[in-house]
Amino acid sequence: MQSHLFTFMLILGSAQSGTDTAAKQSPVRTLTYEQYQSFLKGEAGADLARVAELNHYPMPDKVLKYKAELDLSPIQVKKITEANDYLRRRRLQIGGSVIDTEKKLDSLFKHNKVQDGNVIFYTNRYGLYQGELKNAMLQACLSTQKLLSAQQIARLEALQKRK
Repeated sequence: MQSHLFTFMLILGSAQSGTDTAAKQSPVRTLTYEQYQSFLKGEAGADLARVAELNHYPMPDKVLKYKAELDLSPIQVKKITEANDYLRRRRLQIGGSVIDTEKKLDSLFKHNKVQDGNVIFYTNRYGLYQGELKNAMLQACLSTQKLLSAQQIARLEALQKRK
């Protein structure tokens, strides 16, 4: 079970490193400071959209970054911004749920109240959160791709390769 939770945390956690964050303690002792911040800020799960991005379905935030270079229309900007805002809200909600679940698991183990049933329940919740996050990200990519022309997608990918 621990390896599954660790794998999940690696998938969703931020891969940041640095001396500033290395010394900071997470308010949730079962999460690193970087993981906690990633969930709290709605930044967790960046790699979960890889399947979409590899197949020319871009993340909305990446499109908005290049809106001038892509010559996005006002309607495109509005709709892609809406998709991006919705994704951000979902990432914050899911991140909060992960943090709450970590706190609950820690409390159960810490107070010796853990049983097979509650371990199963809370670890299954992790799978649900991961699925919800991946779905939200892939849906955002799908809606973004539908708003762009093939030329805009090709231009975006060329711009991203340059950086």
